[in-house]
Amino acid sequence: MNGAELLIEMLIAKKVETLFGYPGGAVLPLYDALYGNNRIQHVLVRHEQAAVHAADGYARATGRPGVALVTSGPGATNAVTGIATAFMDSVPLIVLTGQVATDLIGLDSFQEVDIYGMTMPVTKHNYIVREIAELSRIVNEAFHIATSGRPGPVLIDLPKNVINAEYTIENGAAADGALPRIRGYQPDHPIDPAVLELAAERLSGAKRPLILAGGGCIQGETPALLRAFAERHHLPVASTLMGLGAFPSGHYLHLGMVGMHGSVAANRALQSADVVLCLGVRFSDRVTGKRKAFSPGSYKIQVDLDPSELNKNIPVDLAVTGSCGELLKGIEEQVHPVEDPAWEEQIALWRKRKAKVSREPNPKLSPQEVIRCLQKATAGDAIIATDVGQHQIWTATHYEFTEARSFLTSGGLGTMGYGLPAAIGAAVAFPERDVVCITGDGSFQMNMQEIMTAVDHGLNVKVAIFKNGYLGMVRQWQQLFLGRRYSSVRISSPDFVALAKSFGAHGFRARTLAEAEQIIEQALHTEGLVVMEFDITEEDNVYPIVPPGSSNQDMIVE
Repeated sequence: MNGAELLIEMLIAKKVETLFGYPGGAVLPLYDALYGNNRIQHVLVRHEQAAVHAADGYARATGRPGVALVTSGPGATNAVTGIATAFMDSVPLIVLTGQVATDLIGLDSFQEVDIYGMTMPVTKHNYIVREIAELSRIVNEAFHIATSGRPGPVLIDLPKNVINAEYTIENGAAADGALPRIRGYQPDHPIDPAVLELAAERLSGAKRPLILAGGGCIQGETPALLRAFAERHHLPVASTLMGLGAFPSGHYLHLGMVGMHGSVAANRALQSADVVLCLGVRFSDRVTGKRKAFSPGSYKIQVDLDPSELNKNIPVDLAVTGSCGELLKGIEEQVHPVEDPAWEEQIALWRKRKAKVSREPNPKLSPQEVIRCLQKATAGDAIIATDVGQHQIWTATHYEFTEARSFLTSGGLGTMGYGLPAAIGAAVAFPERDVVCITGDGSFQMNMQEIMTAVDHGLNVKVAIFKNGYLGMVRQWQQLFLGRRYSSVRISSPDFVALAKSFGAHGFRARTLAEAEQIIEQALHTEGLVVMEFDITEEDNVYPIVPPGSSNQDMIVE
C-alpha cells in the first residue's frame, strides 16, 4: 500500500468513523484512498474553517478525538482559526494538512505555506512527515498526545510525495497498538496522599466553602463524581463558561456562572468564600475580573492536569497537579464540613437578586423569552452549540444544562462562526438527538454556507437566529463604555427563512412569543435542518456585566 492507504487504515484502527474535510491537490492521494471506503464517513464541508469546527463539535460532544482533513496552502491557513479555537478550549483534534512534495518545500511552490511553523503556538504538538517510515509512529503519537493529559489539537503535515510513497513492513514499523513512549511527555500525575489530606482538611474547616467547576470537569466520570461530592457534603457549586454542564444548571446547589457575565449569587459567593476548590479552572480574565481583587479572602485549591496552569494567572495556596476526578475520589471520605447556616442564608439572599432589564414596552421578542421557550421545548436535553456574542451569554445564563458535553461554545478564543459547523459535528455523532445552534445575525453570516453541508447529509440541526440588526455585544460595549458612539455595528441580514429554503432546508419566522413557541415546536418535529429567525428587540443588553478592568464585586446588575 502507499502512505495514503496506510493512513486511512490507521484511522480505522483508531476507531475514527468520521472525517470532516475539503479536498485539494496535495491531498488527492488521501481522497483516492477514501474512494469506496465504507468504514469512514467523509463530511464534505464548504470551508476548511468549518471542517475543523465540525471536528471540534464532534469531539466536545463525544469525548473522542475529532479529525479534519484539508489541503495545503489556503486550505491549511483556513483551518488555523479552528485549530486555535480548539487549543484555547483543550479539545482533542487531529488535523491532517496536505503539503507540497518535500523537494518543493521552501521554494514558494504553488499552494505552499509553512503550516508546521504557523501552528506551533496553537497546537498541543505538531508534525511534518518527511519519510514514509515515520508515518505510523507519528500517527500513533498524535492520537496519544491529543487525548491524554490535558487534551488538545495535534497537526500532522503530509507532503504529497510521502503519502504517495510505497509502504512496506521493511520501510516502516507497523502499529502494534501499544501506547507510544515520548521522551519528556508525562500526561499522568498521581496526586500525593499528603496533598489530598491537606485539601480535605482545609475544606473540612471552611465556614464559607465553594466549588468552582471549569472545563477540566467535563471529562470522563468527573461530572458524576462532582455531583456526588457536592451533594454528600452540601457544597455550593459555581461554574465557568467552559464548565457549564459538568454540574446540572438547575441543581439546588448550583449558583450559576461566574465572571464578567456571571450570576449575582456565583460572583458574590466567590468573592466572599473562605475556601474555594477550583477544579480544572485556568482563571482567564473573563473569570477573574481584576486579578488582584479576585476572591481576596479565600484559601484557593487549584487542581489541573496541566502544571503550567498552576499559579499562572492567580496565586493559589494549594496547587495540585492531577485529574479533578482523582482528587474528588481521594478526599470524598476525608472531608467533614461543618455546615454554617449564615453562609446558606447569605447565598439564598444572593440567589434572589436577579439581573433586571429596564426597557420601553416593545412588541418584539426578548432574547430571554426565546431561550426559555427552547429550554421548555427540549426539556434541557438538547445539545446546544452557540456562536459568540450576546446570544452566547443569554444561552449560558438562561438555558439549564442537565449533563456534560451538551454545551458547545468557543470560550477562550471567542470565535464567531463556530456554532453551525460545531452543531453539524455533534449531529453527525448523535443523529437521534436534538441539536440546536443558537446564534446571532452577525455570527451566523460568517459560516452560513454550511447549511448546505447539513442538508446534503440530512442532519438534524435546528438553528435559532437572534436577529436584532446589530453586532450585539460590541454595540453593548459602545453603549455602556463609549457613550453610545455606535461605530460599524449595524449589520444587514438576508431573509434567513428564504435563504434556508434556497438551500433546501426549512425556514420559520417568529415576531411574538406565541409565534416563537409555535415555530420551536414545529422545528423540533421537522426532519433535517431548520432555520428559525427570531425578530428580537434591538438594544437589549446582557446583564450582569463586570466593566473591563473591574472586580467581580463591581458588576452592573441592571
